[in-house]
Amino acid sequence: MSTHRIAPRTADFRCEKKPAGGSRGMVVTNHPLASAAGSQMRLAGGNAIDAAVAALFALTVVEPMMVGILGGGLSHIRLADGTHRVIDNLSTAPGRATPDMYECLSDEIGRQRETRGRENVVGAKAVAVPGALKGWCEALERFGSLPLEDVLQPAIGLAARGFTVTPYLSNCITDNAGDLARDKGLSAMLLPAGSALQPGARLIQGDYAETLRLVARGGPQALYHGPLGIELASYMAAHGGLIDQADLAAYRTQIREPIRGAYRGFEIVGPPPPSSSGVHIAQMLNILEGYDIGALGFGSADAVHLLAEALKIAFADRAVATADPAFVKVPVDRLIDKEYAAERRALIEMDRARSWSAGLSGGESADTTHVTVADADGNVVSATQTINGLFGACVQIPGTGMIANNYMFNFDPHPGRALSIAPGKRVFTSMAPMMVLREGRLRYALGLPGALRIFPSALQAIVNLIDHRMSLQEAVEAPRVWTEGGVLELEEAIPEQVAQELAARGHRTIRSPRIAGGMNAIAFEEDGTLTGAACWRADGTPVAISGGLARAGARFSI
Repeated sequence: MSTHRIAPRTADFRCEKKPAGGSRGMVVTNHPLASAAGSQMRLAGGNAIDAAVAALFALTVVEPMMVGILGGGLSHIRLADGTHRVIDNLSTAPGRATPDMYECLSDEIGRQRETRGRENVVGAKAVAVPGALKGWCEALERFGSLPLEDVLQPAIGLAARGFTVTPYLSNCITDNAGDLARDKGLSAMLLPAGSALQPGARLIQGDYAETLRLVARGGPQALYHGPLGIELASYMAAHGGLIDQADLAAYRTQIREPIRGAYRGFEIVGPPPPSSSGVHIAQMLNILEGYDIGALGFGSADAVHLLAEALKIAFADRAVATADPAFVKVPVDRLIDKEYAAERRALIEMDRARSWSAGLSGGESADTTHVTVADADGNVVSATQTINGLFGACVQIPGTGMIANNYMFNFDPHPGRALSIAPGKRVFTSMAPMMVLREGRLRYALGLPGALRIFPSALQAIVNLIDHRMSLQEAVEAPRVWTEGGVLELEEAIPEQVAQELAARGHRTIRSPRIAGGMNAIAFEEDGTLTGAACWRADGTPVAISGGLARAGARFSI
């Protein structure tokens, strides 16, 4: 797509990173060593699925604050034949979980999930039944081409030999030092001598290397029916957690059909509930389609106002109507209907910020990682995986190196709501492993971490590409905004004049140094080449593969 700007940019910015281009493969993750692990699989003859799974396992080592085999997530896979699959390996509430298991402290927007003692954030009671390991292994078995043992080798090597701590990882440790210090294993690993590992230090995870070797030999059974599961269940029993071996044995992934929306001639494809992204990105794009967003200019007060109002509408509907479809009847068709969008759009006022309530009724984290991978045969993976908050529940299972998720935080701790806790219920998520097509041909695949800020940020990247005609690098690095109905967060590159104009319309604005996390993306060019981009908000690194084998029949002679 052309990078021609169809309107001036009120918020101008300079990209901090450069894209990569290749013809035979692209691996983009939020850590260079994970991108290298994925590229290694592709260079060894593996496909995009092999590369994505290798990258995810490597990320559990080099991004321990973001992702782990005790986490969960979504993998949006487009196969070479053009079909799409969404592997839902999100975590579930334990069988002994109850709607009133936490004591709620607030019902205010932005504080609804606060509980006494932060029991849904830190500690064993915050841990949901993990789905990551099963989901990754099933993706590899169904759609990959290499054996699990080969795919795990890069991660095992990184854990056993160690790697150099980046400033980003060091900052994450520093920011969570208080919670990490409560766990003996994490404290010893990440806070030696009582202070955070510094950039340049070497982090070796010997116990975790042995855990990965066990998985390489026994597959996911090592956790769901084997020794790793026994260790997890024993820890839970001793520390007030609810997960037992029956929960692990009963866990199943789900294969889901994606949600498809239409926007200005493009097809927008994303995950269905219990993810909010596919439904609500389609809904918001339907609302925005009634305006000439490009002509308003990127970062203008009018453009940001419309984004904010669309976000507030989506969050209002999301709160009552979108959850695990096995427990709540989700009105998907109504939410993505263009006539419903027109009804909501008609209530938007350009000169005044509104408070929004749901327009329909239903059945009543903060950190993640993302990988985007493509091969030359047409296989593409956009996968968002997480242990939810930074370092999950700040719990490491002794002797295994595994860090537990705090996915119970994603549930509404108030009983009687669409997102309330129920035994076996899948956690709700904002993950947005998205793909964008034009006339049946894939144009973009993208995603990012960032808890509730994920799908609004993915929406903005899509608008940047389609309406503002940005390059891929610009689209992922552009300043973002976010609101769920309370304050309107603006990244620092949004001009102060725009902030003042928004305040005059009734928006309560605050400045944020970063909204959501490091986005990574791939653009599929008309000549068959691939462009990969990662943004400044994380250690994201695109690795492109070109070239190939010698011409058929070629010989060497002197």
